[in-house]
Amino acid sequence: MNKATLRLNLLGSRPMMKTALLASSMWTGVTGAAMAQSDRDTIVVTAQKREQNIQDVPISIIAIGTERLEELEVSSFEDYAKYLPSVSFQSTAPNLTTVYMRGVVSGGDGNHSASLPSVGVYLDEQPVTTILGFLPLHIYDIERVEALAGPQGTLFGASSQSGTLRIITNKPKIGETEGGVDVEVNTVSDGEVGYQFEGYWNQPVSDNAALRIVGWYKKDAGFIDNVLDSRTFPSSGITKTNAALVEDDFNDGETFGARVALKIDLDENWTITPTLLGQKSNFDARNSFDPQLGDLNVGRFYDELNEDRFFQAALTVEGKVGSFDVTYAGAYLKRQIDSFNDYTDYAYFYDVLYGYGAYFYDDMYNLVDPSQTYQGDDSFMKYSNELRFSTPQDKRVRAVVGFFQNHQRHFIHQQYVVENLTSLFEVTDHPDTIWLTEQKRVDRDLAIFTEVEFDITDSLTFIGGVRGYRFKNSLQGFFGYSANFSSRTGEAACFGPPIVPDSPCTNLDRTVKDTGETHKLGLTYDIDDDKMVYFTYSTGFRPGGVNRRGTLPPYLADDLRNLELGFKTAWADNRVILNAAVFDQKWNDFQFPLLGQNGLTEIQNAAQAKIKGFETDITLVPVDGFTINGAVSVIDAKLAADYCGYFDINTGGPALVCPQAVDDPSTPDVDETTPPQAPEGRRLPVVPDFKGTLTARYEFDLGQFQAHLQGSVSGQTESAAGLTDADIATLGPQSGYVIADFSAGIRQEDWELVAFINNAFDERANIINFVACGVCGSRVQYGVNQPRTIGVRFGKDF
Repeated sequence: MNKATLRLNLLGSRPMMKTALLASSMWTGVTGAAMAQSDRDTIVVTAQKREQNIQDVPISIIAIGTERLEELEVSSFEDYAKYLPSVSFQSTAPNLTTVYMRGVVSGGDGNHSASLPSVGVYLDEQPVTTILGFLPLHIYDIERVEALAGPQGTLFGASSQSGTLRIITNKPKIGETEGGVDVEVNTVSDGEVGYQFEGYWNQPVSDNAALRIVGWYKKDAGFIDNVLDSRTFPSSGITKTNAALVEDDFNDGETFGARVALKIDLDENWTITPTLLGQKSNFDARNSFDPQLGDLNVGRFYDELNEDRFFQAALTVEGKVGSFDVTYAGAYLKRQIDSFNDYTDYAYFYDVLYGYGAYFYDDMYNLVDPSQTYQGDDSFMKYSNELRFSTPQDKRVRAVVGFFQNHQRHFIHQQYVVENLTSLFEVTDHPDTIWLTEQKRVDRDLAIFTEVEFDITDSLTFIGGVRGYRFKNSLQGFFGYSANFSSRTGEAACFGPPIVPDSPCTNLDRTVKDTGETHKLGLTYDIDDDKMVYFTYSTGFRPGGVNRRGTLPPYLADDLRNLELGFKTAWADNRVILNAAVFDQKWNDFQFPLLGQNGLTEIQNAAQAKIKGFETDITLVPVDGFTINGAVSVIDAKLAADYCGYFDINTGGPALVCPQAVDDPSTPDVDETTPPQAPEGRRLPVVPDFKGTLTARYEFDLGQFQAHLQGSVSGQTESAAGLTDADIATLGPQSGYVIADFSAGIRQEDWELVAFINNAFDERANIINFVACGVCGSRVQYGVNQPRTIGVRFGKDF
């Protein structure tokens, strides 16, 4: 149980509204209404890179504080995402997650050569957004999680196109010795027992320095069964069975890690905070099932593995030069993902449709089992630096000015293996390998930015910002078959010696670069000390990149333009906090990934989309000790033009009209077009029309204890699983769902005991619908949430 710290020791703040937000007597806040303690402290966030009362920030923002994260039994992204209505995501495992905000979704993201994410993720001051997906940090000893909806490109740059998630850790406290431990045991319906151990210790090391050490271990209970299944390949008649691998609850996993931070006050103006973070997770299978085999059942023909480990060293320096606040934030991140996956369905369906299995034989020309396994080795490195200056926040004109640099490098190894494959078809120096990818991707960003506030009157403030950026992204190396298997691709298409280690030669070496800028304009008007309205125009972008199939043109940067009108208010002596925003977004030339020839991901700048929506959050304190929190988003996200699905050979960009491949000369006056792959007005995938959450908590005295009862519901309506007609026909919809969680507990001054039941009614939430390959349409699988989980947690403070 972590002792909440409400006020942050960051940059100086502008004069704040007098809003003092109520909550129940001992717990810190939650939503954009940002509940606080009964002593009427204010919740402070740094969404605009300076310290502000959350109710003064003209952004649609939800912040979940330390105590609230604990109350909601949050230990992972999936746990807190259901309380963020503007956030949607796709996931098949804790480290295989792609995050979206405000309906800015095209689907199919996350491939190593695909688009950068559209949502930026920050750990403290450092960006941890990676092409490998969301960094699956275990949530413990966290000061707060902030969700900033809408483009944040001025202050947060690329990959904050549709929003930003910020995870703020608890910092060392100078002059205080304290610590805490939490122990949890849980059991999953029709699954295993899980458990976790967490602890932290804050230790002064001198009069001006303190050390904070945090550690965690979590055992995730398995709940997916690998049941008996078989495939008979028609070309060879070979039957493959998984009888030796049948196992209950085989998707279990474990995560362990630690974080160490040292805070040193050099003098009254300057502070440095170096931080080290490391985490490792191992999962034996994905959280997905095959409905043809039954609920929570799947048929795997090979043992699978997903191991994810990352390490980050970061440094934050804060100080003053004259009257200016100065902040430097730098970080170095390394991430390694090793994976082994079953690709039997891929081989089976290609054999059924194309006679794929007849091409695979051994050196004696005997047909072999054509099933494949995928062996992945993703090695990622990222370093970033930001330096910014802030003018005094008590002046009529306030400004933030900064410089940002980011460099990401990704070594990609993907090896598709057919056991006992003839050496004739092997990729050079890679036994049994039918397909090999050995590539290096590098993404580079530079930017300068500024944001200025000008108080036109005591109540009316103008906000203006701009960010100029330059990016240079490259992809080089090898992909494909051996020269004996394909005369046009792979080794046959090589034009030079190997650039990337372990590749036979080079058949891809391309770079794309560009410059541009993002903007922000806004007005805020304080009706009184407790009520504000605001209007914002903002833009966001994602850099362009290189298609791994070198014959295709690169994909270009896409941009999002946002118009937003909102208000933030407190009523009834601050017992009612109500915030809301409406927005209208235009997504231009958005990057759309699709499976092309040989199952290779291709990125096209598809067309245009329009996204309209409404967000609101509310906190009610009808009586002391009883608090209700709710948040809702309603989003209408649709294509604004037809998506044809191929490139225009004249412009190199997406085709805007869908002509036939060959004109019919007998009908010259007929508008000869083919139907688009996705027509104008088609819903964008993944994002639901409605998502909401509601939590009620009652705290009361029970003898010598303080007790609580809590219940929450969260859910969403149905969403599309894909964008194109073909994807929709294959994948079907992602069903809507409602999940209910309940908890009850008692506590005294330094300990707490809580019993909880999550997903109380054992609801299946379809987080993603997918198939093993582009032609595996009859075998759709569903990634799902964890079934009903009942547990007990004990926490002790020292």
